[in-house]
This record gives sequence, structure tokens and C-alpha cells, in this order.
Amino acid sequence: MKFITSKSALLSAATLIGKCIPASSTVLPIIEKFLFDLNDGTLTISGTDLQTSMITALSVESNDKGKIAIPAQILLDVLKSLVEQPLSFAFDTDSLAIEITAGDGVYKLIGLNGEDFPKIAVIQDGGSVELPSTILSEAINQTLYAVGNDELRPAMTGVYCKLSPDFLTFVSTDATRLVRYRRIDIKSETEASFIIPKKALSLLKQALPPDGTMVAIEHNKTSAIFKLGSYTLVCRLIDEKYPDYQAVLPNNNVNKLTVDRLAFLSSLQRVAIFANKTTHQVRFDIAGNELKVSSEDIDFSNEAHERMHCQYDGEDITIGFNAKLLIEVLKNIGTHEISISMSTANRATLVTPVQEVTEEDLLVMLMPMMLHN
Repeated sequence: MKFITSKSALLSAATLIGKCIPASSTVLPIIEKFLFDLNDGTLTISGTDLQTSMITALSVESNDKGKIAIPAQILLDVLKSLVEQPLSFAFDTDSLAIEITAGDGVYKLIGLNGEDFPKIAVIQDGGSVELPSTILSEAINQTLYAVGNDELRPAMTGVYCKLSPDFLTFVSTDATRLVRYRRIDIKSETEASFIIPKKALSLLKQALPPDGTMVAIEHNKTSAIFKLGSYTLVCRLIDEKYPDYQAVLPNNNVNKLTVDRLAFLSSLQRVAIFANKTTHQVRFDIAGNELKVSSEDIDFSNEAHERMHCQYDGEDITIGFNAKLLIEVLKNIGTHEISISMSTANRATLVTPVQEVTEEDLLVMLMPMMLHN
């Protein structure tokens, strides 16, 4: 079994597929490898960690057919070290010997039987929806950073996706903050909801083309398949009930602050340098049309104060936040101005963009920190 391909084409495909392959596995060593499935002039490359799988195909020079599992890390290391040139691969399906020829170099290694590679899930009796890659990329960017890491609460280690005839909703939370991203221009004929693991979305984000290519999402109760261009990503969904996030969203935050996002972000980043390195606490004193941002670290006698103009409608308030978390929120909102609505210093705060895109609805809930005088 032989084929010829270019080094750059193979490296590009293998690099992305390789991100879902575990570095080592004592349970099933074959998942440390790429599956090469050659069928006439098409080479299909697959990788999996048993929870997330990626597949792509590229055209090669060959009339052969066959499968073999090739060590992923060795192949990637070799490809990265070679200059651009044609590569010739030869596989012995009996001995499982692999020979790679590149210019004056010949490299030999041993693979595993491709027939033993884990079967990748196929969606049956499920639903589907299509959306542009740019919208899916934005949804991932807006929610992925707020996904939780607590394995004792597995539902919160992924992004909740709800399809409906009215809109498409993505939700993530780590119990301290919650992000809801909604698109009213993406609709599904039927209602469905599922939780997509963080790793799968991280890989999907890297594979999404920036040109608005349509992405097909197929799903059932256990798995989801994302088809985008020459790549396919298959993931096992998180089999848990997502928390009732709507029940915790406040609806009586009458104190509203509107401020220039970049100016506010810059001020917050400077003041946060002087905050306690464990709590990252910053303090906001809001009165009239003036916002005072301050922080202190008593242990090192550090403190900082800044004042900035704002638009404020409500009662004077003093409230504290984790600067690290709030900075991350501000960096992921793309509008010029943001609105922060509050009720009291110990109740959930809502951060929303002053809308510039009518088709999207972004809302971030952030819990304040208790201030100690």
C-alpha cells in the first residue's frame, strides 16, 4: 500500500487531528495513533481519545486501498522537521512496517492494524441544524471561557446548547459567572438541547474557517457531529441535566451603569495590578456620573485609585468584583459600550453590550465579592 503527498498538506491535517489524540494510553494504545485509511486517491486521517474524534480527508497520488494505524507523535515530529517536499509512504499490511521517503531520507517505524481502530460514532435518528462558521465561532468565543472545571459538577464542564424554532442558545457557567449567548437568526424546526464538552469546542474553534462556511450539526441523545469543509468532529455529549440557569438570572437590577468598554477595561487592568493576588478584588464606588475604581493589597501596602466618567441611573452604590473574572468578560464583549445593571452589593450583576448586532443577544451574569471595610 503506497501513496505520495506533499509535506505541508499532510502536516496541516495531522496537526489539527493530533490535538484530540492522547499523549499516552494504558487502556488502549492504538488511540495514540492516527488511522490512515487509503481509498484510491483519497487518504482519510482519523484521531480519537474515545470521547472526541476528528476526521479529515486529502487527495494523494495512489491507486491502493487499505488501513493502518501510525504512531502520531513520531509522525508529527518528522513532518515538522522536514522542508516542503513530496513524501512517499509505503505500508506492509502483513508486518505493519511503515516506510517514509523524503528526498534523501528514509524513515521506518511500525504501526498497528487499522481494523482494530475504535469505530467512530454515526448519528442515527437525530436532529440537525446548519449555521455559518462565523456565528458558531462567535458563540464558542463568548461562552468557552466561562465553562467550569469542577469534575464533581460535570454538567458545568461543557457548554449547554439549546435549539428551538425561535432561536439558538449557548450557555456556560462556572458558578461564579454565567454567559448566555443567543442568536435569533438561527432556528431549528424541532426543539433539542445537549451539553458539548469543553475539549470538543476548543478543537472545533481551531478548525472553523473564517469565511462563513456553513457548518452542519447533527445530534442525538449521546453524540454530536460537526461537519465543516473537509473536517468532521464527533464528540460524546455530557449526559447530565444542565442547571436551570434562567431561575438564577436577576430581573430587578434597576441601577444601570453605561461606560466605554475599552476605557473601563484599561482602567480595571491598571488598578488590578495593585489588588490582592489571591482575591483579585477591586472596588467600584458609583455616584452621579462618576465611577471610582480602586484596589488594595494590605499585606504589601499597595493601593490604586482611578476615576472615570460614566452614565449612571440609580442609587449610589459600592460594590466589589474579582478583577480577573471581570477583565475576561470585558475582553470577550466586542461593542464600544457596555451596560452593567445592579440591585445591591451582594446580588448578581448583569453585564450586557450596548447592542450593535440586532441578531444576537449576549448576557453575562457575574457574582460580586463581599467587601471588607
